[in-house]
Amino acid sequence: MTHVIFDLCIRDGACAEVCPVECIVPGQPEDEWPWYYIDPDTCIDCGACVPECPVDAIRPEEDLEPQYFASTEINARFFSDGPGYNAK
Repeated sequence: MTHVIFDLCIRDGACAEVCPVECIVPGQPEDEWPWYYIDPDTCIDCGACVPECPVDAIRPEEDLEPQYFASTEINARFFSDGPGYNAK
């Protein structure tokens, strides 16, 4: 499993600072990718990012409410079809 960032994200960045595998990056361009994204292939599911988020916009994939299910695909697409790590 992976952790997922969803549309409550305010681009605070504290989550990326504590990620031990550096799999969280800010979306760029911001108007197209408006929040931070977690690479599902690199995330080790440690949960270090969760308490750092001031708006509770990060959850384990299995704990997402139905209205945030699409965020799992959006995070993955950011790395597969979007700018991914090149956005750094």
